[in-house]
Amino acid sequence: PSPYLQQPLALGADVVVHSTTKYMGGHSDVVGGALVTSDTALADELAFHQNAMGAISGPFDSWLTLRGIKTLAVRMDRHSANASRVAELLVSHPKVTQVYYPGLPNHPGHEIAAKQMRAFGGMVSFRVEGGEEAAVEVCDKAELFTLGESLGGVESLIEHPGRMTHASVVGSALEVPADLVRLSVGIESADDLIADLTRALG
Repeated sequence: PSPYLQQPLALGADVVVHSTTKYMGGHSDVVGGALVTSDTALADELAFHQNAMGAISGPFDSWLTLRGIKTLAVRMDRHSANASRVAELLVSHPKVTQVYYPGLPNHPGHEIAAKQMRAFGGMVSFRVEGGEEAAVEVCDKAELFTLGESLGGVESLIEHPGRMTHASVVGSALEVPADLVRLSVGIESADDLIADLTRALG
């Protein structure tokens, strides 16, 4: 999720890996990452390796990330509220066979997420009747949800993981269902997002 929604260090993690490209940057215009630890000795060791390898962001990328962090809380509140509305629509839609969202009480991780997270985030996945072609068609028909692989920005994005982000693991234990659609729910009007998905699902 994001450091606003969940703080793994407080839950006992030694190191947290953040993709600052996603929610922390929040505007789909920066590439970066961060390692965070509360262990001083480990932080010193990481800093030594970072200095030796030169693994640092450029000044402008750093500025873009800091700009995004300033609005992280308000964006995550909106991402989470919108995703919750979208998940409710999908659960009730006759062409949707399964919805994956930790905010849903029947999600296997719901109880843990409710204990550990401030809200449930903006990522929603679902399976559709009709298999792979139907899933791809939903992605093609969506208009406000635009096709994208780098998720976690202010705009709503849709993807078919089987053909996009997870294409390289087809045939392995990591393969995802062919009828799966993944959403990165943005901060637009929830009513507009619901209307777009309703139209795309037909």
